[in-house]
Amino acid sequence: MKLATRRSERKRRHLTIRKKISGTQERPRLAVFRSHQHIYAQIIDDTIGHTIVSASTVEPEERKDGTYFGNIDAAKVIGERIAKRALEKGITQVVFDRGGNRYHGRVAALADAAREHGLEL
Repeated sequence: MKLATRRSERKRRHLTIRKKISGTQERPRLAVFRSHQHIYAQIIDDTIGHTIVSASTVEPEERKDGTYFGNIDAAKVIGERIAKRALEKGITQVVFDRGGNRYHGRVAALADAAREHGLEL
């Protein structure tokens, strides 16, 4: 018998979510992945399988001061950055994909920051 780990349970939840939501050209999917030290956000058109816009804490302009990025403040910065980049590409509405994580903490902070800067979730 295989014991469930946090990672395998998150993956199972993520697959369940992905059965229900999909990004289109009119309303692409905002996918969030959170690791221990970083947070990543992508806006994806699932009909053609392309990432339209992305932002993460591992980008060179983020890494210049060497601070810790696994916190809510970093998630707010990434939410703001993904919203600005999406609006530059003409994207105003997205479907939010929390990636199997709870809508709490860094994931919620990223979504709230994206909303505040003009992205409709």
